[in-house]
Amino acid sequence: MTTGTLITVAPTGAESAKTEVPALPVTLDELLLTAKECEALGASIIHVHIRDDDARPTLDPGRLRATVAALRESTDLIVQLSTGGAVTDPEADRLAVLDAAPDMASCTMGTVNFGDDVFLNRWEFIVGLHTRMQERGIVPEYEIFDLGHLTALRRLLDKYGLPHGGHVHVDFVMGVPGGMPGTTAALVAAQQMLRDLPEDTTFSATGIGRSSIPVMLASLSAGGHLRVGMEDTVTYAKGRPVESNMQLVARAVGFAQLAQRPPLNTTQARELLGL
Repeated sequence: MTTGTLITVAPTGAESAKTEVPALPVTLDELLLTAKECEALGASIIHVHIRDDDARPTLDPGRLRATVAALRESTDLIVQLSTGGAVTDPEADRLAVLDAAPDMASCTMGTVNFGDDVFLNRWEFIVGLHTRMQERGIVPEYEIFDLGHLTALRRLLDKYGLPHGGHVHVDFVMGVPGGMPGTTAALVAAQQMLRDLPEDTTFSATGIGRSSIPVMLASLSAGGHLRVGMEDTVTYAKGRPVESNMQLVARAVGFAQLAQRPPLNTTQARELLGL
């Protein structure tokens, strides 16, 4: 079991509207403030989606490069860009995210129903992401929305080799309508399937909405790591909106300390992930 806990903050996402969630960080200044606050509490990775001047999701290349540069200048966080974007973003724009040269990027391992939408990830697109990250020295986080995605990852690694840095890290995204549920049983089943991957593979878990706390507790007890943030939940407790990403990171840090698995600092996180 890993002795420390890797904590990722996912502060914005592409689903919530600023008009409905006023605390959502959508400008660069808001994102930088959130990043600094969450790093001070114990986060070591920031999973980044960006918005345009109207607070709509965007994959604008200039904004992505500026965001990566600003986060590196202002924090020591590992910068992980989302290549998922919004469900309507075309593949070419999602591949071009890598041109911003982040430390890490997401690589979703299959198509999944996403509420009323479809989050499309064709095999050729997955291969393109994986191999481009290998070439450019970007470490992937393989996003797993359903158990079959782990089988796809085994196929990908067998055919195209290990990611840059040699370490495999996955994130179980749990509780999305259409994907695997945010339950302890589902996490245990997913963890068991990691036995088909390289021996030192690590995992984080993300609980969407009301599954946030059960997934955090299950992941910690199973030796996994945590991703929290307003991308994944905007309610701190029933009837209580999240006031800031700091709240969610602070709760994750508290749970990690109670589990006697304190947060990894950014240096330790880089060593773990092969950065």
